[in-house]
Amino acid sequence: MPKMKTQKSVSKRIKMTKTGKALKRAAGQGHFNAREAGVTSMNKRRDLSLAKAAAKSIKKFLPYN
Repeated sequence: MPKMKTQKSVSKRIKMTKTGKALKRAAGQGHFNAREAGVTSMNKRRDLSLAKAAAKSIKKFLPYN
């Protein structure tokens, strides 16, 4: 059986942890961040974990992670 291909667009946006959780960056970080409150900009720096159902479907796109 041939090797499975990794969806590169997904692999650039989502990181899988060792325990199988999927992490993504918080949305809305591009520009207009000066008007945000300090707490909001701190929260944007964190990675967000996806729901279990979303992580399960994303694992199909990342076969070797």
